[in-house]
Parts: sequence; structure tokens; C-alpha cells
Amino acid sequence: MSLAIPLFPLKLVAFPGERLNLHIFEPRYKQLIRDCIVGELQFGICVFTDRLMSHGTMVRLVEVFKEYEDGRLDIKTEGLGVFKINTFQNPLGSKLYAGGEVELLEEDNRVSGGVFKEFVFYLREMLRLMGIDASEGLENVNSFTFAHKLGLKLEEEYALIHMQREAERLIFLTNHLKKMLPIARELEKVRERIKMNGHFKSLDPLDF
Repeated sequence: MSLAIPLFPLKLVAFPGERLNLHIFEPRYKQLIRDCIVGELQFGICVFTDRLMSHGTMVRLVEVFKEYEDGRLDIKTEGLGVFKINTFQNPLGSKLYAGGEVELLEEDNRVSGGVFKEFVFYLREMLRLMGIDASEGLENVNSFTFAHKLGLKLEEEYALIHMQREAERLIFLTNHLKKMLPIARELEKVRERIKMNGHFKSLDPLDF
């Protein structure tokens, strides 16, 4: 399915299902949001690294949280689905902002129990090391739920939305967690050692 939408290039990756808060201050994007409000439009956040990338995420405007006297806006959005850019126009006709024709990509959400359980096993340990209580409530997570918290580089986050199979994304994240967990455990040890500094220590006597 293809459609024409306003496009908002940013140096970040928006994930489907993610609630993303944005501060809008440039005239072109203030116009974009105004048009979305009037026309009840959705718009696309497309990824810009050193260049415009081919994939992005459709988002909907949930709420204008705050409007400033000078026209700046704080908005709340929600990621919907991933698209591929077919055409890009900057600006879009008489508008200040960019736009283009995009193709919404179909998702394959089939995942084997083994792949999901392995991902949750490593995810739970990483969240524990980060001080996030994940003893319960992980049965409904997907590859995007905690993706921004797992230390992925921008390029790796982009690779994640490039994958159309949930199983492939979970395997990708599981391998990433396997590499990151030893580093996180070492950092935890360092934090514990720092906590001990300045405290009275009970030392075992040495038997010479």
C-alpha cells in the first residue's frame, strides 16, 4: 500500500508502538503539525544519518501538550508502522516541509517460542543490571518495546526497522544483548566498588 505523506527527517529512529515527545520550533515543522491537526493527517519520521535513509516510521499526533506564544509546540506522537520511501520532495509543493510517496511495509510477527524465550531471558538480565524491575510483565514485549534502552547505535536501531520479520529482530537483539551483558556486569561491579569508598571496611586479618 502506498500513499503520499508529509515527511519529518530526524537523526533518530522512531519505533512502531513508541510514544515519542517532540519539541517543534522550526517554521516548516510548525506548519507540518498545523496541517496534521487541521487535516487529521499522519506523517512520517524518516531517518537521517549522513544522508536520508530509505526507511522510516509512520506516526500519528496524539496530543499538542503545550503551545508557546511564539508558535513553538511540544507534541506527543505514537509510532504506527514502518514504511519505505519511494519518492522524496523537499519542499512538498508550496509547503515549507518535505513529503513524498511511501510504501507501508507488511510485518511478519510469527516467532517461535524458543526464540522469544531466549530473548526474554537476556532482556530480563539486562534490565536488572539497569535497575529496571522486570520480574514480571515481559510476556507481551516485542523487539521494539525496550529497543531504545539497550545501547544500540543509531545505525543498529535503523537496521532493526529495516527487518520485516519479528523473529529476525529478536535474534538480532539477543545477539546484541549477549555482547553487552558482560560489559554491563563489569560496570555493575565498578559501581559496587565505588559505593564502598568512604565506608568503614571490615577486613580479614592476614595470616603470615
